[in-house]
Amino acid sequence: MPERALSTQLDDSFERYLQDKGKGRGGDGGNYRRNAARELERFAEWAAGDRGADDWTGIVPDDVGRDPTFDDLDERVFREYARHLAGDRGLKQNTVQTYYRYISAWCGWCVNEGYLEAHYAQRASAMAPLPEDDGRKPGDQQAWTSEQRHAITRHVDEQARAAIEAYTTLPDDAAPLDKQRARYEALKAARDRALVFVLAYTAVRVGELLRDPNDPRRRGVRWEDLSLDDGSMDVYRKKQQWDAASLPDPVLAPLRSYRQLMDPPTERWPVFPTFDQRTLAGLVRDELADRGVRPEAIDARRDEYARDLLLALDEDVRPPSITTDGARSVLRRLSDAAAVDIDHPKHDYLAPHGGRRGMGEVLVRAFGYTVAARYLDNSEEMVRERYSHIEAGELGDVATEALSEIDG
Repeated sequence: MPERALSTQLDDSFERYLQDKGKGRGGDGGNYRRNAARELERFAEWAAGDRGADDWTGIVPDDVGRDPTFDDLDERVFREYARHLAGDRGLKQNTVQTYYRYISAWCGWCVNEGYLEAHYAQRASAMAPLPEDDGRKPGDQQAWTSEQRHAITRHVDEQARAAIEAYTTLPDDAAPLDKQRARYEALKAARDRALVFVLAYTAVRVGELLRDPNDPRRRGVRWEDLSLDDGSMDVYRKKQQWDAASLPDPVLAPLRSYRQLMDPPTERWPVFPTFDQRTLAGLVRDELADRGVRPEAIDARRDEYARDLLLALDEDVRPPSITTDGARSVLRRLSDAAAVDIDHPKHDYLAPHGGRRGMGEVLVRAFGYTVAARYLDNSEEMVRERYSHIEAGELGDVATEALSEIDG
């Protein structure tokens, strides 16, 4: 092992590792990169003595005045870190496993890159303090029930119909700003309805549908990606390639109504643009300034509109798509407004991934695992694993029937 590698400080390797694991040009994007960076920073702080118990001083001997280097790492260090994670009473057992895996993956990369001579983090003695993994992913277990799906879709449908009717039945002599306010409210309600219906019935992952700030390739679906006549939508899949997703009948009418109301200036407009006023105000100012419009003229133009979104539509100032976090905020608001009955240990609202899982339940029960796997864009093996409770219930019914026949 080169002396240079052993004497290298731990955090000197982080950026290269994160670039290798990141997505997009330069490896700057991706959720894995963001999460791994957070856990590596925590590990470095712990190794330096900045985290842990009050008497924890880090992995460098007290009489050595330097930051931790790779020469300080061995399986005993990773065993102690596993014990540190497992001892944090605020972490669930599967979360401890997840956090440790980030550090273990970095350790394996360090072996390949010549920083370490062995994958210490994967040795049995290092992993012994870790709790048993229950096989569940944190926060990934909610599934919308039929009652919840009907409640949220009925609510957004009623809200959109009322807002659109209020706009389209305004008298001809209504003030221009009143018409604009009514159109804006109709657009917002129609967008919310279309978003909820797509999440509820297509089983598309929310990260494939909307913008992810950490992955430049996921810019959110645009109208050019939708074919309402064919009932399909092109999305950038989790497997890092474009693919067609189905748009079933319940989704088509909300999308058509919404598109007619929006009347996007180009097909490149996002289907689900942000409605954040601060974002839109800055975007309109910057874009019109780039087109040579003077500041006072920009202010006068904005004063003609009740909302900057409407000005953006007229001037073809294309806004960004709503983000995945933005969708969660929308669903929190709508879940509360619809008074949906929710009993879940982690989510007090209908989370986006719950729509996908709920649809998966419907498909597995109706058509079996093979068809469900195709619709969900997953392997049949993974679908069987995630919906194993359905098969277990069916086998329980078979056993009950068998017992009744024998004991009958």
